[in-house]
Amino acid sequence: MPRFIVTGCYTQSALKGMIANPSDREAAARAIVDAAGGTLEAYYLTTGKTDFLMIISIDDVTDLGAGLMVAGAAGAICNIQTQRAFDAASFTAMQKKAAALASTYAAPG
Repeated sequence: MPRFIVTGCYTQSALKGMIANPSDREAAARAIVDAAGGTLEAYYLTTGKTDFLMIISIDDVTDLGAGLMVAGAAGAICNIQTQRAFDAASFTAMQKKAAALASTYAAPG
């Protein structure tokens, strides 16, 4: 199943809500990921340019996008970034496929 790394930031209104009424944001993230048909493998609060990082497995990236749209439209998160992640076995397979394809490409010049 494809795996994605999702990062983002909490909005000012979300932070105000968390202060006024502390809640388990991992549970909230898990609920929307589950509803979209995926699995939340990991959820971390982070420092730096983003506030959270999630590792999500899901078959259809459009389902992931729909779930992230819901959270973004609710005004809770912003600056959402999604990256496809590949394990070592997948990367080895890519290298082998590239080796097989290499003779078919002609570089410019």
